[in-house]
Amino acid sequence: MSASLRWPPRPPVRRAASLRTYEFALHNSGLGPVAGVDEAGRGACAGPLVVAACVLKPNQLRSLAELNDSKKVAPPLRRRLYDAIRKYALAHSVVVIDAAEIDEIGIHVANIEGMRRAVAALRPAPGYVLSDGFVVPGLPVPSLPIIAGDANAACIAAASILAKVTRDDIMAGLDEELPGYEFAVHKGYSTSLHMARIAELGPSPQHRMSYRNVAAHATRDTLGP
Repeated sequence: MSASLRWPPRPPVRRAASLRTYEFALHNSGLGPVAGVDEAGRGACAGPLVVAACVLKPNQLRSLAELNDSKKVAPPLRRRLYDAIRKYALAHSVVVIDAAEIDEIGIHVANIEGMRRAVAALRPAPGYVLSDGFVVPGLPVPSLPIIAGDANAACIAAASILAKVTRDDIMAGLDEELPGYEFAVHKGYSTSLHMARIAELGPSPQHRMSYRNVAAHATRDTLGP
């Protein structure tokens, strides 16, 4: 078996407190650069799916010391980390898949396709990809799914931050574009507030009409001929 196909890599991955363990082991085995990929908005019923990929530099930066799952980071810190990632990452990319495309191809296919697009857009191209929780078929390089990856691998956490902040900004913009739905509050997720707004106003062009809880409130005009 050739060295490029040997698994686990040498030195072996050992669980450690640092979120850089996986990346350092892969990098030191000649398999880098190592990219992380993650999404935001998969569980929402309105707004886009946003997928991000990120390659961090091998050195550890103090400005990124508080990287974590974006859902566990308070918004002000999340914004600071977002700015630091964009400034200091070796490479990063963000892909936005709108509600219409999600309706057309389905959320899981959209998620996989978004991850492929995000990884393909990275320059320099990665030598290895770490994904959050599930295998991503069709990537041009080897990959490894990490359970709770955004809390266990820094490059996935960085991608999570990029996706989350980008999507939150989009939803805040939609709140101004489509007043009354309060997108800035619930970010398109199926909260009681959101469902009450859909029941009152009907679905907007930014809602995912293939979702049952949205379609239940659609009128004939909304559904089309």
